[in-house]
Amino acid sequence: MERNKAYLSRENGDLWLTEDEYDNLKVSYRIKDVIVDQQSPYQDVMILDSYHFGRMLVLDGIVQTTSVDGHIYNEMISHVPLSIHPNPQKVLIIGGGDCGVAREVAKYDEINQIDMVEIDELVVKACIEHLPEVSGGLSDSRVQFIFDDGVKFAAGKKNEYDVIIIDSSDPIGPAQDLFEKEFYQSLHSALKEDGIMVCQSQSPIFHPEVMKKSYTRISELFQAVNLYTAVVPTYPGGLWSFTIGSKKYTKANPNRLSSKDTKYVNEQIVESCFSLPQFIGNLLK
Repeated sequence: MERNKAYLSRENGDLWLTEDEYDNLKVSYRIKDVIVDQQSPYQDVMILDSYHFGRMLVLDGIVQTTSVDGHIYNEMISHVPLSIHPNPQKVLIIGGGDCGVAREVAKYDEINQIDMVEIDELVVKACIEHLPEVSGGLSDSRVQFIFDDGVKFAAGKKNEYDVIIIDSSDPIGPAQDLFEKEFYQSLHSALKEDGIMVCQSQSPIFHPEVMKKSYTRISELFQAVNLYTAVVPTYPGGLWSFTIGSKKYTKANPNRLSSKDTKYVNEQIVESCFSLPQFIGNLLK
């Protein structure tokens, strides 16, 4: 079931962003100010200043990340796989235009190259300038910005990366191909023989079919597959899933987080996030 169109409107003098999530669910945010509103070749890009969630990145009317809770998603999709791989040196990020994931990956001194492939340059520029709570105003010589189609980029790489992080939006429009088995096959080939990939796999409550399909497709390619969760308040249903595919390593080392200056992830979170509610376990069987 696809989302309906989101929109900005005024009610009694107040500006509201409303997401018609599906047929029976609507979420609205009261907005202080419109910081950025530009049309790129790919989508409408907005930075809005909201009352309860601070500044937020909004793509085609859909909230992607916010100043208040964006760190939860970015830390979980970054630090969990990086706590599993014992010596990551070269990391590929596909998507992640808000730069939050690259910011977290850059906290690991042993990593010497971070390739960030984002199709929309406007998103990166807007977030670095206007959303520093998420991007950190990212400036790190190890980060290589590559403005290209992530699917095509990954297809051209072989045995090159230790960790690949897929920070995609919903599986509609430009991001739809990032959920296909052919793409996961490209990631498998682009990883070294002991490499790890991770992707966001949507809400277990509102998108169980997407979550299960991602898990199944990755299971068909990787030696070890694990799903973990976190609660991100601005995402539909709050509860969100991530799926890891690993060619070799399976056990996290929480000690790798000891000096990473995180706001959400800690040793206890890394150890417990793979413990799944019963209904998710049943869905994955």
